[in-house]
Amino acid sequence: MYLPTAAADDEAGPVGPIDAGAGVQSTGVTSSNADPAAVQACSQFANALDSAASGYEGFADSLDANDPYVHQSNVAGRTTLRQSAAVAMDAANTPGLNPAIADPMRSWSFGATKLLVKMGIGMTGGSLDDTATQVNTNAEAVQRECAAAGTHA
Repeated sequence: MYLPTAAADDEAGPVGPIDAGAGVQSTGVTSSNADPAAVQACSQFANALDSAASGYEGFADSLDANDPYVHQSNVAGRTTLRQSAAVAMDAANTPGLNPAIADPMRSWSFGATKLLVKMGIGMTGGSLDDTATQVNTNAEAVQRECAAAGTHA
């Protein structure tokens, strides 16, 4: 059996142990010249997004308000949206934060609050979908602006 050999640089020296967990960066990349206010606010906002997505997911998967599980997930979803909206508003109020980042954060917070109210009164269908779309649009705007500032959300 013939196995081809690979050409290698003999002067490179032996390869040490490899940390298998080091290849994936889950918190995003921040450039060395990133605006410190943006780094702080965008990190807070990213946490708010993660929490809101986790809480809203169970509710959005099934919208039969008479189902006890859906009622329970509605309460959990509203709670995480309320908490996430507060975190996002705090992030938007970070001293020195560029309004291009802060404004869509505030809009996201307002939209998340609007969404939780609609969930609380049992609204479904187009109105709920439209609000969720607005929330997602604002989240994307924040993410774009955070990236432009050298960080992530």
